[in-house]
Amino acid sequence: MSGFPILSIMLAVPAFAAVACLFLSARNARWLALAATLVDLLLGVVLWASFRIGGPQWQFVESMPIAGGFGWSLGIDGFALLLIELSVFLMPICVGASWTAIEKRVPEYMAAFLLTELLMIGTFAAQDLFLFYVFFEGGLIPMFLIIGIWGGANRIYASYKFFLYTLLGSVLMLVAMLWMANEAGTTYIPTLLNHDFPVWAQTWLWLAFFASFAVKMPMWPVHTWLPDAHVQAPTAGSVILAGVLLKLGGYGFLRFSVPMFPEASSSLVWLVFGLSAVAVIYTSLVALVQSDMKKLIAYSSVAHMAIVTIGLFCFNRQGIEGGMMVMLGHGLVSGALFLCVGIIYDRLHTREIDRYGGLAINMPRYATLFMLFTMASVGLPGTSNFVGEFLSLAGTYKVSTTITLLCTTGIILGAAYMLYLYRRVVFGEIKSDDVRAMPDLNTRELWLLAPIAAAVLWMGVYPESFLAPMRGDVKILLDRIDRAEPKGDAAPTPGKVAAAPPHHGGAK
Repeated sequence: MSGFPILSIMLAVPAFAAVACLFLSARNARWLALAATLVDLLLGVVLWASFRIGGPQWQFVESMPIAGGFGWSLGIDGFALLLIELSVFLMPICVGASWTAIEKRVPEYMAAFLLTELLMIGTFAAQDLFLFYVFFEGGLIPMFLIIGIWGGANRIYASYKFFLYTLLGSVLMLVAMLWMANEAGTTYIPTLLNHDFPVWAQTWLWLAFFASFAVKMPMWPVHTWLPDAHVQAPTAGSVILAGVLLKLGGYGFLRFSVPMFPEASSSLVWLVFGLSAVAVIYTSLVALVQSDMKKLIAYSSVAHMAIVTIGLFCFNRQGIEGGMMVMLGHGLVSGALFLCVGIIYDRLHTREIDRYGGLAINMPRYATLFMLFTMASVGLPGTSNFVGEFLSLAGTYKVSTTITLLCTTGIILGAAYMLYLYRRVVFGEIKSDDVRAMPDLNTRELWLLAPIAAAVLWMGVYPESFLAPMRGDVKILLDRIDRAEPKGDAAPTPGKVAAAPPHHGGAK
C-alpha cells in the first residue's frame, strides 16, 4: 500500500458522490449514495487488511503543506482504524434504512449523509490540529440539516439545541489549539503527542478540550440535547448519531486530553469519574420511566458513554481497551436498536411503547433480532458490549472501587430498562388490529440488521480481532502517561503482600 493515498480516496468518494447527488433524480441519488458508501466500505476492508499490526504507529501517512503551517496531513493508528471501520460499516446501512422512509428532497438528503461520512472519516484520519478541527466541527452541519429538514414535528428546536450545545464548547477548544500551536511551534498531531506542555497550562487546555468533548460524548449534565435530537431525527440520522458521532468525543479524549495533558488528566480524574457515575445512575433511572422508545435508547446511550469515559481515564490497559471496545460495541448495538425502532415506526407511525405488545406472534424474525440487540445492550457474555464493559470496569477497579461499584449498578439498571422495554413491545397480548396487521421483516430490513447482528456476535466471541490493532497504541499511550498515573484506592487483601504495580513496557 506504500504510496497509495487510500485515505484521500476514501474522503474523495463521498465528496464527489455528494455533489453528483444534487443533480440526480431521487431514485438515482439513492443508488449513487449506496454505491459510494459500498465503495468506501470496500476501501475500509482493504485498509483493515493492509494495516500492519506491530508495525509503525502511524500508517497510510499522507502529507501536503498548504499555507501558513496548515497542511493536508492524514494518517491512522489502531484507534483511528477501528473507528473508521465502524463509520464505513454503518453508512451503507443508513442509506438502506432511508430507502423508502425518505421521500422529500431525496438528493439533498443523500448528499448530507455522504458529507457526514466524509467528515467522520476525516476527523479520525486528520494529523494536523486545524484539519482535525475543521472535520470535527464540520460534522455538525450535515447532521443539523438532517434533523432540521427531515426530522419530526419538533425538529427545529431539536436541531438548534444540538447545534448550539456542540458549538459553544468548540470555541474554547479552538482558542486552546491556537495557544498549543504557538507554544509547540507545530500543528502536527504526532509531534504534539510527545510535547510536554507546562503543567500550569495543562489544566486550562484540558478544560477547554473537555468543554467540547464532554458535549459530544455527551456527558452529564450537558447531555440534554441528545434525547431531543434522537427523537426528532429520521431513523438513519439516529443510527449515525448514536453509532459514530457520539464517538468523536471519546476519540478526542483518547487522542488529545489524556496523552497531551497527562498531569491535568490525572489531577482532574475525580471530575470525570464523578460526572460519569452520576450519568450512569441518573440516566438509567430516567430511561426506566420513558414512554418513547427512541428516548429510552437515547438515555441508555448516555449511560454507556459514561462507561467509556471512566475507562479512558483509568491510566491502565484494561480501562483504555475497554473504553474503545464499548465505543465500538455501542456503535453497533445502539445503531441496530434505532433501526429496530424505525422498522416498527414505519408500520404503525408511533414510538409509544404502550401502543405495541405481542409482536412475537406476528413478527417472529423481528422479535428474534430485537432480542439479540437487547441482550447485547445489557452486556450479555458472547455479545459485543460484554467485553468492553468488563474491561472498562476492571480497569476502573484498579483506580477507584467506589466508582466501579456505582457504575456497575448502571449495568443492573440497564438490564432492567432494556428487558422491560422488550417485554412490553414483544410479549403479551396484541392490543389492536393495526398491530396485528403488521408484517414481519422484509428482505431489505433483514439485509440491514443481519450484518450488524453478525458483527455484534463476532465482537463478543472473538474480541481479539478488535483488540489486536490497538494493542501497540495502548502501550505507546501508557508509556507516555505512566508518570502521571493517579494513585488508586485499592488496598491489599489482609494478610497478603501488596502486589508490585505492573510495568507497562512488557505488557502484551
